[in-house]
Amino acid sequence: MRIHTRPLPFFLPFLESLRPHWTHPCLLANVGTASPRLLSSRRHFTKDVSAPRPAIDQDSVEVLGHTSPRDDFTNVTSKILAKVGRNLHNQSHHPLWLIKERIKAHFYRSYVARSGNPLFSVHDNLSPVVTVEQNFDSLLIPPDHASRKKGDNYYINRKLMLRAHTSAHQRELVRSGLDAFLLAGDVYRRDEIDASHYPVFHQMEGVRLFSNHELFARVQNGEDLSLFESGGRRTPQKQESHTLEAVKMVEFDLKQTLTRLVTHLFGTDLEVRWVDCYFPFTHPSFEMEVRFQGDWLEVLGCGVMEQELVNSAGAGTRVGWAFGLGLERLAMVLYGIPDIRLFWSQDERFLKQFTLPCIDQPVTFQPLSKFPPLINDISFWLPEQEEVKEEEEKEEEKEAAFNDNDFYDLVRSQAGDLVEKVTLVDAFTHPKTRRRSHCYRIVYRHMERTLTQEEVGLLHRAIEQAAERELGVKGRY
Repeated sequence: MRIHTRPLPFFLPFLESLRPHWTHPCLLANVGTASPRLLSSRRHFTKDVSAPRPAIDQDSVEVLGHTSPRDDFTNVTSKILAKVGRNLHNQSHHPLWLIKERIKAHFYRSYVARSGNPLFSVHDNLSPVVTVEQNFDSLLIPPDHASRKKGDNYYINRKLMLRAHTSAHQRELVRSGLDAFLLAGDVYRRDEIDASHYPVFHQMEGVRLFSNHELFARVQNGEDLSLFESGGRRTPQKQESHTLEAVKMVEFDLKQTLTRLVTHLFGTDLEVRWVDCYFPFTHPSFEMEVRFQGDWLEVLGCGVMEQELVNSAGAGTRVGWAFGLGLERLAMVLYGIPDIRLFWSQDERFLKQFTLPCIDQPVTFQPLSKFPPLINDISFWLPEQEEVKEEEEKEEEKEAAFNDNDFYDLVRSQAGDLVEKVTLVDAFTHPKTRRRSHCYRIVYRHMERTLTQEEVGLLHRAIEQAAERELGVKGRY
């Protein structure tokens, strides 16, 4: 069933007047190099992140040419640092680049300013090293929010981290004077190991701000309408400072923009539905799902930007929307890529499949030879924990207990992309001693050749030893 938002009656003349701008999809296939005049007129907010190979030692972490001291929060690994600067989304004809370019070209040709230049600027080379304040506080994420945990993020130290989302740059871009932009980049999160999860992935997000005139100019009697109201209250439909009319207009523009985008990507015969959800930095907030191959697929999150965030960026006379999507998820669906590790492959048999004359040309991934997996289990007793009697624990003490993500990260550090999947297959608590034991099944598979049991055995023993040494577990091998 298609779900539509019912607009307020006085918006109807405005809504009926909206029409997308269409040009041939390949004319802007490489807008960044197609027209010097267009290049000179576009706004940029980029930084050169090319730098020597990252390094980590006992006292410091070096990444992108900058050295930072380690402390008790440091948990980034050399395997993860080796991914920094790869910028798959900027490598020509990589599938993530194709998705990014398709989205960029769609916005360029569909949203044009009065000057004739693209309305949205694009920023895809901002450094992934951000402050903790940028990643969390600037987005109104509370200090005790679960998303800040060491178990879920890669910290360089207590003040610096690898960004967990591209939204970490949202405030600085708005503060620079931008009111409509797209932002793409690599993001880092500690996560489980399987075909659809990887500690480094790529996001693309969009932001658009509106002044009172821009939002209501084409609405009948729009001069009588306002973005803000005093003495309002927060409801499920709006923030306390926004008028209902402003929110409905922003919400409609957001949903229409995103429906056009996914229709462009997935095709015109597309079912879309909107699901209410919660994000700390937008309200109201939504997730978009599309009907794809018989199933509902979540493709992005979005919402009306929290006014406190907009105010803190110096744009307090405007309201706006924001959305964010995962490039890997879109590419896996659109191109039929079955394993997220493939995006990091340098095998020409993979990469040449996406060397296309036009970014909108359909392509379906042709699998490489399927090499057989090798499966090994690892079982160990978890570290014994002393009972905590005080009611108020420090957050770092709470996170001192064994965390599944700690083990997954250790496996990645030892075996890298040779591990296809790690699954917790058994959790046991001894009836008398109350000691807890976990058993994990590790699936090893090389993407380009057959692994031998001998080389897997060496890796598996290295994982066992590292788990005892670094996580304090006791093997049951």
